[in-house]
Amino acid sequence: MSRPPTAAELDLCLCHSCGLACDLRQQADHCPRCDAPLHRRKVNSLARTWAYMLAALAFYVPANLLPVMNTTMLGDGADSTIMSGVLEFWEHGAWDIALIIFIASIAVPGVKFVALSLLLVTVQRGSGWACKERAKLYRFVELIGYWSMLDVLVVALVAALVKFQALGDIEPRPGILFFGLVVVFTMLAAMSFDPRLIWPTSPSKEASDDVSHP
Repeated sequence: MSRPPTAAELDLCLCHSCGLACDLRQQADHCPRCDAPLHRRKVNSLARTWAYMLAALAFYVPANLLPVMNTTMLGDGADSTIMSGVLEFWEHGAWDIALIIFIASIAVPGVKFVALSLLLVTVQRGSGWACKERAKLYRFVELIGYWSMLDVLVVALVAALVKFQALGDIEPRPGILFFGLVVVFTMLAAMSFDPRLIWPTSPSKEASDDVSHP
């Protein structure tokens, strides 16, 4: 049974900036529409994804150990970490806010670390295991990345509510900066990963596509 030709066999390449299908026989270097560099694979995809993910993991530790905000009510101030804030909201009956902070601050980064590690290891091993499922896993990582800033927005909302009361005040602490860095680096890691590497062709071609231009 015959199959349709692949984009590689036709020397076609999608521009990563504007999405135009470019003929590499005519435009070997740059996209004719937006002038962005053309390449079959994201350059140094695996190395950059590992670097961004390890940086995010390094920031994830102080993000959870350091206080993210200091709340003062009636002259009595207290620092709160992410987890202590979750417990405090839960104990005061605000289980919805506690759940949002827990999912966005602890569960989502953890899921992204595990999923990206799985994708990176299987790609580097040239595994053909569950390619369709791994592609769906990558799309899921991309999807949840859009909600990573939820708890930063919740902290801003809580700050606005506390400051609305004349006897209360709230100030950010270093933990919120580290968490912001975790969000940024996990998003960069997901953007740097090339999901086309999930579908192996041959080990030699795959390795060369990951590190160089055509």
